[in-house]
Amino acid sequence: MSKKYYSVMLIDDNEIDNLINQKMIEAASITEHIFTHTGAKSAVEFLRNIEKVDNIADKVLPDVIFLDIDMPLMDGFQFLDEFDKLSEETKEKCKIVMLTSSINPQDVNKSKKYSYVKQYINKPLSQENLEQLDI
Repeated sequence: MSKKYYSVMLIDDNEIDNLINQKMIEAASITEHIFTHTGAKSAVEFLRNIEKVDNIADKVLPDVIFLDIDMPLMDGFQFLDEFDKLSEETKEKCKIVMLTSSINPQDVNKSKKYSYVKQYINKPLSQENLEQLDI
């Protein structure tokens, strides 16, 4: 039985990957709301803006963020560095899953340095991955 999340965020510059992942998440029925961003910069801005509005952060902040590594302008690790500057409440609520095509062991090891990165999954997202989410 999959755990239920109020909201999930996908951050991937590949719109087709986002669409496939969104369909997988919908099929798994693990969340009510899916926020999709094709850039890490817009995702950080989204999170910052939510923090500014009283009384909605706990409702709107995603429980799980699926984060790609290899993106233009701001990659997944740069996103994590910006995420680190957000409020403690945000960092506690949002659990991050690296969802990437990278099989580079350095990327896996680097992601482990961030306490809010809970899992590292290789694309594509599968029903099995979603069932095994343990965050």
